[in-house]
Amino acid sequence: MDTNPLTSTEKKILLKLARSSLEAKLRGEKLPPLKAETPHLQRDGATFVTLTKNGRLRGCIGTLEAYRPLAEDVQEHAIAAALHDRRFPPVKADELEEIEIEISRLTAPVVLEYENADDLLAKLRPGIDGVILKDGFKRATYLPQVWEQLLDAEEFLNYLCQKMGLPKDAWRHKKLTVLTYQVEEFYE
Repeated sequence: MDTNPLTSTEKKILLKLARSSLEAKLRGEKLPPLKAETPHLQRDGATFVTLTKNGRLRGCIGTLEAYRPLAEDVQEHAIAAALHDRRFPPVKADELEEIEIEISRLTAPVVLEYENADDLLAKLRPGIDGVILKDGFKRATYLPQVWEQLLDAEEFLNYLCQKMGLPKDAWRHKKLTVLTYQVEEFYE
């Protein structure tokens, strides 16, 4: 990912693209054309798009690796968050006015080297790092924003292990692969 921050104009373009794509898809209309108006929006980028309704999560989908242009990634994830997050029924067109959109642009994940569970706890940066845990083919992540609900690093790792389908304290007893990343988040 390009590590230069997006401009306020680029953020507005992406939020408008996410909103117009959602509206078109839910109303059965043609998707808006992808116009990468700046070099940032043309470069590959990894994003998560989070939808909330009345302050509560309504859908969140994204990717951890940049493999397509940023604008296209945002458009795809806005639609997927509305229609394909298995935790929720699909968003309906009559909900659109109540839906708020948040976009998180991710840095490339980097491996976090650690010796043991205590060392892992010491190296995590609550509120700054998004965390990916891997165990074989299993993988789970939490965006840095999740620290707002799980301020304690132990609780954060416990829930992340459960999300991955492991016992909650697996990180204490087994050396898991841990990667961290940061996000540039912006919302309507």
